[in-house]
Amino acid sequence: MTGPASKLYLEAPRRLRALVRARESGLIVLAALIGIAGGLLVALMSHAVSFLHEALFNLPHGERLSSQSVLEPLRALLVPSLGGLIFGLGLLALHRWRPGREVDPIEANALHGGQMSLRGSIIVALQTVWSSGVGASVGTEAGYTQISSGVASSLGKAFHLRRSDQRILLGCGSAAAIAGAFGAPLAGAFYAFELIISGYTPASLAPIGVAAVTGYAVAHQLAPTVPGIILSQVGEVTSQDIAIALALGLLSALVGIAVMRSVAIWDTAMTRMRLWLPLRPAIGGLIVGVFALHAPQVMSSGHGALHTTNLVALPVLTVATLFALKILASIVSLGSGFRGGLFFSSLLSGALGGHLFAAAMNTLVPTLHLDISVYAVIGMSAFSASVVGGPLTMAFIALETTGNLWLTTAVLIAVIVSTQVTRELFGYSFATWRFHLRGETIRSAADIGWIRELTVGSMMRSDITTIPMDTPIDTFRRRYPLGSRTQVVAVDAEMKYAGIVFVADAHGPRDQPAATISDIIRYRGIALLPEMSVQDAVAAFDRAEAESLAVIDKADTRRVIGLLTEAHALRRYAEETERHRRHSVGEM
Repeated sequence: MTGPASKLYLEAPRRLRALVRARESGLIVLAALIGIAGGLLVALMSHAVSFLHEALFNLPHGERLSSQSVLEPLRALLVPSLGGLIFGLGLLALHRWRPGREVDPIEANALHGGQMSLRGSIIVALQTVWSSGVGASVGTEAGYTQISSGVASSLGKAFHLRRSDQRILLGCGSAAAIAGAFGAPLAGAFYAFELIISGYTPASLAPIGVAAVTGYAVAHQLAPTVPGIILSQVGEVTSQDIAIALALGLLSALVGIAVMRSVAIWDTAMTRMRLWLPLRPAIGGLIVGVFALHAPQVMSSGHGALHTTNLVALPVLTVATLFALKILASIVSLGSGFRGGLFFSSLLSGALGGHLFAAAMNTLVPTLHLDISVYAVIGMSAFSASVVGGPLTMAFIALETTGNLWLTTAVLIAVIVSTQVTRELFGYSFATWRFHLRGETIRSAADIGWIRELTVGSMMRSDITTIPMDTPIDTFRRRYPLGSRTQVVAVDAEMKYAGIVFVADAHGPRDQPAATISDIIRYRGIALLPEMSVQDAVAAFDRAEAESLAVIDKADTRRVIGLLTEAHALRRYAEETERHRRHSVGEM
């Protein structure tokens, strides 16, 4: 794994480090610096994507790719397919130079105490720029948060910050990036609270807020056209809209779950075809190009489409076609290996879905007279809440986009339903779903890294006694009388683990006489490995109904290296949990 292991970072002078670590205001100053960096990086990456669109698709300066009504057919097909081929060749070279994968902000905060690789984050940002620049239907926000959080992590390492402060600083990087990208500082702040830090404390409020506001201000000054959301004026929101928003939230969750599963299905299908790696994004790019011949708005993240498309005026058939093709293009792009996310793509797809929902309801029940612009915003937020997560983030995007408090109330109801249904039926957001596909168990950025660091190897006793399993029972009794010890580990002729012998069993009455200790061995073949976490160990104790288990070096060699009791594992777990709880309370 290449994420948190980077050793190349600057180190602040000791006095400056001590000053920052001693005062909360020091963390706020660092948050402001991260906000400046985040705003700069958002503007830079946005300009880079726009430059690629203009150069590769022959667009007039200042035009957005997804706002075009028509593209040159040859460019629409060749640019994403050849761009995908080049991307794949770059992946091959990268795997040889830098094997493994990069850690994103959610995983970094969940498992690595906010540690990320700046070099790896730069690579991810460049991959995202290229993927979006050649027209793949991916969001650039993943690249924004990756590079901004990578800078924040490096700054935290330079000041030797505590684990909790390092995690907050990572949230500052993501908050600055989202605030700058959407022109929405409140949404940026809550993106950090909900998705990156996975919680709110008074200690994190000021740094996150400062970073979000600073990131927004810098990005807005450098690039006023930086991708935000501009919709037509929404209509009046009534009490019936608040009730109907429940249904739209439910439908948004179901579609969101289908989209997330479809990305995995497409990825699996491409893997089973055993194609040469560069061909996967090339084929994906070609498919997106074919879609773009019918609807250029499906290309890239969709900023231009949501900026310029008047969702109210579009014919229903056009909206339905664009909705289907945009979702399919996103599935194909991500499943084929392009780098990016679904943040803005889900906003556009959700707005189109909300339009379709309102149009369908008006057809079925003409007396409802649903305002399409209202449901475009509700659908945009509810669908994104299902895919991306962060219900309050999406609610604040709606509020900062429209300035309509009543509409935000309807949005909040829809995103709550969408989020809850997604949690109940699926259990993941898109980011954590991809962790699950890689074999990880994390479902949020909540800090569980300390649990994984509390391993069997760190808790076990190494002063163990072993005895051959063919030892006669009388010999064992003479060597280990009652009260001498509780248990002894038995090994076979090759010194491999065989099981555990309890001294009380050897001395107690038995229905059948035992010739050797092999007859009274318990937990045959059941042992712990040193890399197991405390949670894995406790689960193993429960399955074996054991109070103690041996620890072996590897599953194949099975050399005994220690012993761990369930009581000791539970005590250490309780101690660490209490220590982290006190630390969290101390922050508040």
